[in-house]
Amino acid sequence: MPSPRTQQALARLADLTPRQIVAELDRYIVGQGEAKKAVAIALRNRWRRQRAPDAIRDEISPNNIILIGPTGVGKTEIARRLAKLSGAPFVKVEASKFTEVGYVGRDVESMVRDLVESAIDMVRTEREMEIEDLAHERVDDRLLDILLPVPADVKLTPTPPAETNDAAQPSTVFVVSATGTVQAERDADASRDRYLRTRDKLRQLLHDGQLEQREVEIEVSQSASPMLDVMTPQGAPEGMESFSEMLKDMLPKRTKKRTVKVSEARRILIEQEFERLIDKDDLVADALERVETMGIVFLDEIDKIAGARGESHGPDVSREGVQRDLLPIVEGSNVQTKYGMVKTDHVLFVAAGAFHVSKPSDLIPELQGRFPIRVELKPLTEADFVRIMTEPENALTKQYAALVEADGGALAFTSDGIAEIARLAALANVRMENIGARRLHTVMTTLLEEFLFTLPDPDSAKISVDRALVQDRLKSVLDDEDLRKYIL
Repeated sequence: MPSPRTQQALARLADLTPRQIVAELDRYIVGQGEAKKAVAIALRNRWRRQRAPDAIRDEISPNNIILIGPTGVGKTEIARRLAKLSGAPFVKVEASKFTEVGYVGRDVESMVRDLVESAIDMVRTEREMEIEDLAHERVDDRLLDILLPVPADVKLTPTPPAETNDAAQPSTVFVVSATGTVQAERDADASRDRYLRTRDKLRQLLHDGQLEQREVEIEVSQSASPMLDVMTPQGAPEGMESFSEMLKDMLPKRTKKRTVKVSEARRILIEQEFERLIDKDDLVADALERVETMGIVFLDEIDKIAGARGESHGPDVSREGVQRDLLPIVEGSNVQTKYGMVKTDHVLFVAAGAFHVSKPSDLIPELQGRFPIRVELKPLTEADFVRIMTEPENALTKQYAALVEADGGALAFTSDGIAEIARLAALANVRMENIGARRLHTVMTTLLEEFLFTLPDPDSAKISVDRALVQDRLKSVLDDEDLRKYIL
């Protein structure tokens, strides 16, 4: 049975029906309805599996998917938005890098270790949000202790009166109030009250941000010896990383004093408070369970490890070997990480590839069987480009308008201007490599280059992009066979 925290994470999926998941994806991705439907069902099945009877719950396998389509049609974006929507640990892996194992690459189990690291970061962020108020309160107290040290004659905890003779008692101060009443007050109590009043005033100044430039002296921990990082180069086996971590734990923790501004001290102290308040063992246990229950691995460029079976010459010799290494992880196995053992039985794998040269049937049959759902994404048309620039919440036209507005300018796109940009992007994809929606970035960059360069010049602070402007800026590029292959 999942822990309460994992159940809370899964509860987010309760309100996300497949139709609602597709509607959320529609806010950022144009078209590709079949792919959205497939991933929506796979995500909803996560929640359905947790609601199934205990006897059959572990037998329900995830619906691993292969997304087939050319570059720039939304394969990666669908997987990324899906993970963000569900709050699941997510990692994107290029399958082609595993063909270099033994040279400069990494073993296939590294994808699971990367997924665990992603989950650790996700759970730590959640815990930090939960204790943020308490941590900031403690940091304020520590800063006040540094800014206003407690005087030697002040005791912040009241002490009971000592039963001694009068000679041992502190001297008494007589205070006359506004009404003429005479009150006796001990020196220690008076000093304590003055200190607390000053501290309260200082706290208010701290909250108002008036002490941010004040310099204070704090203790910070020194990083471990850089030689330990040299001992574990990029791509080293998991055992080497664990050995390095063990050496770092064995070395004594050293601290040094630094003089920094209050704003910088607050950042350092908040990290120290998070380390004190968060239970690391509980955090790791939650993250490992989150990976096993909700993890998503996006395996991109899977077509690069597919080839006609039986070919074992040239640089393709390792392709089938990589497929066989992937097989046990996808079908479910135990992977050793520095945080503990992780089971991949219920991790969702979403593979993607263009399959221009090869085809899915070129994968070994065992791996094909682990990706039972195949969805073909359609190439983007000129009409799709128009929708991409207008409908999504993060549309390219809105992004550029926000960039220009930040520099004091104004950028507007007319409907005929958007249609002309879409036409030229589709034409460039036909004449050259078809890179899908990414072509819009190259067209927009070339179109607005001069305008963005002149900002924040007030003479050119406003521009309206219409058909005539688009044709004027891009006509020479499209007509020049030599230039267009470099610019567009």
